[in-house]
Amino acid sequence: MRVRMTDLAARHAEVAADVEARVLGVLRSGVAIGGPEVAAAEAEAARWFGRAHAVGVNGGTDALIFALQAVGVRPGDEVIVPALSFFATAGAVCAIGAIPVVADVLDDDGTLDPDAARAAWTPRTRAVVPVHLFGATAARPDLDLPIVDDAAQAIGADPPAAYGSLTAVSAYPTKTWGASGDAGFVLGDDPDLLARVRRLGNHGATGPHHHDHVDSVVGRNSRLDAVQAAVLLGHAPRLASRVARRRAIAARYDRELPPAFRPLARGPGHPVHHYVVQVHDRDRLRASLEAAGVETAVYYPRPLQRQPALAGRARGETPVADALCETLLALPVHDTLDDDAVAHVLAACAEAR
Repeated sequence: MRVRMTDLAARHAEVAADVEARVLGVLRSGVAIGGPEVAAAEAEAARWFGRAHAVGVNGGTDALIFALQAVGVRPGDEVIVPALSFFATAGAVCAIGAIPVVADVLDDDGTLDPDAARAAWTPRTRAVVPVHLFGATAARPDLDLPIVDDAAQAIGADPPAAYGSLTAVSAYPTKTWGASGDAGFVLGDDPDLLARVRRLGNHGATGPHHHDHVDSVVGRNSRLDAVQAAVLLGHAPRLASRVARRRAIAARYDRELPPAFRPLARGPGHPVHHYVVQVHDRDRLRASLEAAGVETAVYYPRPLQRQPALAGRARGETPVADALCETLLALPVHDTLDDDAVAHVLAACAEAR
């Protein structure tokens, strides 16, 4: 048996008839940009995250960029980010000419340590980006700064993991609510902030031939297209059952994994975007699991400030994140895993310990 980290073909098969009919409807409508599908997908995103409004963009990275620009981050400003996250969290800061200041994380769930965030503040700090890592809701930083929370891995959290001035969301295909290509959203409750985001993603346009600056920032082209919106709408009715299945698999792992596999902390409303454990001798365990047909993943192999692309552009010392990056391992937990596959993972882990 081969147990994969993701199985997008199996996921599509569950909703194929609805998704394909919706996509065909978009193609036949002639409305490729904007239109009712995009508006409906934005409303669905806002509902899932408990926010009043959403703006569709072409991916999670642009969601972060536009959200930071909309709350006033400019070139040369500093933005606090957690050490443990996907590259885009810091890459988005660099993309607008700002400086990522990397703060350490909590050792129980890997989210931003509020004390480390406070210690990272300087008079040049303009925003903070907590990441709801693996689905765990990061604590709200106690700083008098705009918050842009990164909820790319947090759909289905109960209560919703979305509390910043703006919330950035990715709908990359491997997410629990994923498109068939790049897609994302910026969410919030302030209509003026969301209007800035929409203009930034549409060249700063205020009319058919009027392109303006948005708070001194030049916009560009980054919109959620109608085809991807249609795909997302076709998947939306399955979201609750997907999260429930992930939680059920995680609960079984919690009960039956050997003690050598120590799961990160999860609250009761955790949506289990990833099931992540701490292990010693990770390379040996990964090789053993691979030989047994079980795929695994490492999220993430190094703290953000140690990424080569950020050399000289990010700063921060992060001993907790350093240690976690040596021990974290993700096991398959996607919602199309059947009970036999879960049993196979558990048996392989018992053999590999």
